[in-house]
Amino acid sequence: MVDQAAMPPRPRLRRRGFIYEILETLVLIVAIYALVDLASARFYVDGPSMEPNFFTGQRVIVSRVNFLLGQPERGEIIVFDSPDRPNVDPPLIKRLIGMPGETVEIRDSLVYINGELLDEPYINEPCTRNCEDKTWELGPDEYFAMGDNRNRSRDSRSFGPVNHSHLIGEALIRYWPPADWGLLYKFHFPTNPFTQGN
Repeated sequence: MVDQAAMPPRPRLRRRGFIYEILETLVLIVAIYALVDLASARFYVDGPSMEPNFFTGQRVIVSRVNFLLGQPERGEIIVFDSPDRPNVDPPLIKRLIGMPGETVEIRDSLVYINGELLDEPYINEPCTRNCEDKTWELGPDEYFAMGDNRNRSRDSRSFGPVNHSHLIGEALIRYWPPADWGLLYKFHFPTNPFTQGN
């Protein structure tokens, strides 16, 4: 038979008051919200530059973490501050076309990367406006961004390459309107055929 007197006393559970539990829960919610807010941003699509893939009134969640922990990739939907009017215009949403160190060329209304034609299944009409033949040499921290609606987009063709410091993040989720909810996938290019020297 076990001697009850020889056993150590059982710890008592202290019940905290109801108000304390409510306050603790609220603090936890605020902390989680602050972390999510630091890691992401909400963006309102305004204008036709990304049609037919994005329309005015849609809202997306933008991940800031993706570009802090890794490098942007071609085909991603990126949100960035306008390089020529950063304190005047709201952030822009475009598709990432050209990568640092590459040569981007528009020739006969088509886009070429390091002399190779870029396959672009996300656009639905040929470019007829602002598609003059031109070449851009991208620096080590520069990206080339274009709207999917080439005929109605103010993008790197007009304001030039976008420096990495202007990037806000990658658009990951479209959450409004509810009928358009979904994860945003990037167009996966094959193993980079555009690397200089290949």
